[in-house]
Amino acid sequence: MGGAGAMPGSDGRARVQRGPIDVAAELARVTGGTRRVGGVVVFVGLVRDFSQGHAVTKILFEHFAGMAETKLAELRAAAIERFGLIDLVVVHRFGELEPGEQIVLIAAAAEHRAAAFDGCSWCIDELKKSVPIWKKEHAPDGAVWLEAHP
Repeated sequence: MGGAGAMPGSDGRARVQRGPIDVAAELARVTGGTRRVGGVVVFVGLVRDFSQGHAVTKILFEHFAGMAETKLAELRAAAIERFGLIDLVVVHRFGELEPGEQIVLIAAAAEHRAAAFDGCSWCIDELKKSVPIWKKEHAPDGAVWLEAHP
């Protein structure tokens, strides 16, 4: 578990990083180079300060370096193919994050909104099922590794 990076060939469109996500830059990346885009759906997941009945003070995200980037790139390619997207960017953070901080961004660009909504929704659902990223939730009375993403 450890380092940040993007999958070769994804041009940074599928990556894991420690620092904050620049939403405007990712929006420009997913729409850049074409005027065919008719809609973009952007999902940004944030750390909540409350989960499953208790306060959350921070969450530690760890990933399997190399494997996580490979799975993100595979998801990106599959979403583009399955929903006819023009482009898709998926970025996940690692490290300790506090409530209110960004965890993940998915931006799906398509000719029409339905494909963009469907592609974005499918990608976040599949990311939670298949990408080797783990989270340890910290609360005032201790910390616990979570089995699955809710």
